[in-house]
Order: sequence, then structure tokens, then C-alpha cells
Amino acid sequence: MSMNVLEKLAATNPECEIWWDSSPLIYPGWKASVLKDAPAEKRADWEAQLTRLFDADHVSATGEMGFRGVTTNPPLCLQAIQADPAFWAEEIRKLATESGSDDIEHIYWTIYLDVVRRGAAMIRKVYDISGGKYGLVSGQVDPRFVTDRARMLEQGLQLADIAPNVMVKIPGSKEGYEVIEELTARGISTNNTTSFTVPQYVACMDAVSRGLERAKANGVDLSKWRSVITHMSARLGNVGDLKAQADARGIVLSPEEILLGELAVLKRAYRYGKERGHPSKMLQCSMRVSDTGPGGTASSWHISKLAGGDFVYTCPPGYIAQLMQAEDRLPDFDPRAIDEDAPAETIEKLLRIPYFRQAYEFDGMRPEEFSQFGAFATTAGEFAAATRKTVDFVAQSVESVRRRVA
Repeated sequence: MSMNVLEKLAATNPECEIWWDSSPLIYPGWKASVLKDAPAEKRADWEAQLTRLFDADHVSATGEMGFRGVTTNPPLCLQAIQADPAFWAEEIRKLATESGSDDIEHIYWTIYLDVVRRGAAMIRKVYDISGGKYGLVSGQVDPRFVTDRARMLEQGLQLADIAPNVMVKIPGSKEGYEVIEELTARGISTNNTTSFTVPQYVACMDAVSRGLERAKANGVDLSKWRSVITHMSARLGNVGDLKAQADARGIVLSPEEILLGELAVLKRAYRYGKERGHPSKMLQCSMRVSDTGPGGTASSWHISKLAGGDFVYTCPPGYIAQLMQAEDRLPDFDPRAIDEDAPAETIEKLLRIPYFRQAYEFDGMRPEEFSQFGAFATTAGEFAAATRKTVDFVAQSVESVRRRVA
């Protein structure tokens, strides 16, 4: 039996968790597409690997799966809808007809909740069998309102009401951390998203700690509560202001230096939490595979340089497929990699760039600045654009109902 690359990574630490970064609804179709294009000599092994990671029938029967959890967001919700547009268009038309409402935003949010609900139901037994440790599905508040505390709290409570195995995704804005504190105080599990920097991670840990203190004082059951804090690795180095600010200062950064900087930020936050025994777990996402190594070798430093840590790694379909295609060219994982530091000269070079100082230094930003940070603003904008596309899909489906009635 051959192990999947991600199974090998998980073996470096018994507390390491591999999550699926998309709706469980699309897994069967994605799995079929990967196997269709698999090399003939690997097809049987790959099928076994992907079945171990997730098989809906096996989960339903046993409560077991290789993935420990699932993350979703508005672009991934759109992905699930686009995978079966006829089904979802009909669901939207039914909802519009039954409710007699033409409130597109209300219908969109109801549909989004339904996507989360269906995904949570698919892995609920994992949650039940594990006593709430695994089998959580992250559902995200609307990214168009990342600084609207009241709206995020209202939506967060709606998401939490779907099922006990729904974890609420909240952005790393000042207002988002206020919501995380409130949800934690009510015993609701949270996932801090659109987060990139040490100051954000510290703010999240502080918010969680305050919420836990309130929960304990009020006798709230925390036996199945969890908190994860997301580090959007490649987005930190590639969609914010790092390269532009480096160019403006005549600083040439290699791809390796950018990667090391992204990992240095995560390791700094990880060690900060470990030193304090904080219950939140760091979650790594936005990983990449490099196929440009010497002699045809490949690498994915976003996971290999963290091997041995007890991280959550949430992996989108495309990334998993890339790892499988490169599996024979990837080096073995070193379980001591988590203890390695970036070269001092690399960190010194990066610290000449204001954007990196904001991300790396504990006092790099004030909470009021979080939503203005380059990677945050860009990512939130992309999430908002995907949300608008989904809203428009809803609008088109409702318009078809109106045409039928006319």
C-alpha cells in the first residue's frame, strides 16, 4: 500500500491534521477526474489513497476518514454550485417560489447556508465518533462585510445553528476579533481567516482567551469547542505589497526568500502559542508546489518546512492533485523541519521592507490597520467578488422564475 504525500506529512506528528479545502459535495467528481488522468501504473494506488482520504459511504458507516475536517468559503461555495448548476438553479427557483420573496440577498444567504448544511451532514458522523475533535466544517460569514461587527455576529450565529459540527470562519479584522471573542464566549468553534501576520495571530489568541474566560465564568460547555487560526501562506508573499515595496527599494527577492519569509511568520506565531500553551491551533493554507528543482525535483516548502509540527493543513483539490503528480520527485519529510529557522541574513533582508515588518513584528500593526493590510484587502476583495458572482447566479435563477410566471 502506497501512502499519499499528505498521509506521509501527517505521520510526522500524531496531532497533525489534513483537511479538505472545498465542499465535500464536489469530492466524488474531483476524485473521478484525477483518476481519469492518472498514469495507468498509479491509478489503483491513487484510487485507494483518495478513498482513504474521503469516501462518503465509508464515513456514513464508520465515522472514519483520512481528512480530519473541511474548510469552505464563498469562492468554494461557488465552486460547489458550478459543479452542479442545474441542481442548484432548481433549488433556488424552489426557494424563491415557496417563499414568495424576490430578496436576492436573502435567497443567496439561504442557499449558502444550505451548501454548508449539506457538507456538514456528510461528515457529521466523524464529529460524533471523535467526540467533537474532528469532522468540523468551516462556514464563512459574508466577506463583503469584514468590518461590520453586528452583521458578522448575526451570520456567525446562523452558521453555528446549522449543526454542532459547523465551525464559524471570521476574518482577521479588528471587528472580526471582537466577534471571535463573542462566539468563543458562547462555546462556538471558530476559524480565523484572511489572516497573515503575527499581530493578527496574537490578537486572535487574545480574543479567544478572553472569550474562554467568559465562557468558563458562565458555565458554558467547552468540551467540543475548537479554535484554528489560518495562515494564508502564499498569499502573504504574492498578493500583497511585498514585491512592490521590495522593487521600490531596489531589493531583489528570490522565490525562496519569499517562501522563507512566509514560513518565518507562521513559525513565529506557532512558537508564541506553544510557549503559552494556547488552545488555538495554527492552520496552514494557500500552499504551492514548485516544479523547478534541480534535476527535475519538486518541492512544497509550505508543508515540508513545517513537518513535525502539529498544524492543520487545509488542502484544496488542485494542490492535492499537484502533490500526487509530483510525488516521485518530492523529498522525504524531515520531522525536525519545524525547528529550523530561516537564515538570519534572509530575515534581515526582509525586515528592510515595511510590509514584512508589519507581518513579522509583534507590534507591526495596530488592530485598526488589519483590514488595510495588502494581502487582507486583496483576498477579501477576491472573496467578495466570488460572493457577488454567486449572488448573480441566484439572481439569474430567480429571473427565470419570473419569466415563467409572466
